[in-house]
Amino acid sequence: MTERATDSFDDWLRSRLSERGLRGKAAAVLEVLLSQPRRASFGSASELAQLAGVNVATVTRTAQALGFTGWPALQQELRARYLSSLSAGQVAAEHSGNGSPSARSLRRDLDSLALLNRRMDEGVLLTIAEAVAAARRTVVVADGSYAAVGLALAHNARLAGYPVTAVTLGDAELANTVAALGHGDVLVAISFWRLYESTVLAANVARSRGVRVFAVTDAASPALAEAAEEVVMVPAEGEAFFPSLTAGMAVAQALVTQLAAVDPARTGASIEAAEAMWARFGLLHRRPVAGEHP
Repeated sequence: MTERATDSFDDWLRSRLSERGLRGKAAAVLEVLLSQPRRASFGSASELAQLAGVNVATVTRTAQALGFTGWPALQQELRARYLSSLSAGQVAAEHSGNGSPSARSLRRDLDSLALLNRRMDEGVLLTIAEAVAAARRTVVVADGSYAAVGLALAHNARLAGYPVTAVTLGDAELANTVAALGHGDVLVAISFWRLYESTVLAANVARSRGVRVFAVTDAASPALAEAAEEVVMVPAEGEAFFPSLTAGMAVAQALVTQLAAVDPARTGASIEAAEAMWARFGLLHRRPVAGEHP
């Protein structure tokens, strides 16, 4: 894989330009984005406009020329990419501030969920859900702390009646799993911040084998974006030295909810079978009583 050479902040921005490029005042905005990524990542549209010597409308038009709906959408990915260029210690330093760290973390997650709600394309979730429903099998690749999102997605998708597994235990298992994938299968790659190399590699190898690939991330590298049929952009900025998984978990929940609606009869039968087995194994502390409802 050679994406490292073309995955810099500058290359990402320039790759979004049309053949004509940007001229005049829009070019001035681009220059600020390239030369002052930190200020652009954390500043408002008006602050960016002042730095570039333009008005706010020009900032909006520049964002649209780069393929975004406006400045907020551009800044979301801009900021994710800026943070991915920092070490864990540097990320923590960026988030030092006043007030309780736990309160700041909760507010950050609430803001991320609100942002996700405004920008989520429900059509993309439907596409992924229908692909999973039609697949021979689906593999969710998620490493490190991101495994929490992958495990929740796979567990609930199986409960909904679909053959979905999560690979979270290392490169050997991942290599063996990808080797068995082919036409009719789906791979969902989940990774945030600086991205796991093994996850990006798995997505590319799977795509070359005819697998439908989807990605859930905060800022895809060129290699991950090119391998994926659809990329779900998820705010993942936290208040400490690690990304927040709150919005990613919300996407996993939304995706499984959509999946359950594809074939309600199949999901209903699967849940009933699971309930019966839970009872047989005596798994649950609280058990439903026949004929009674809360």
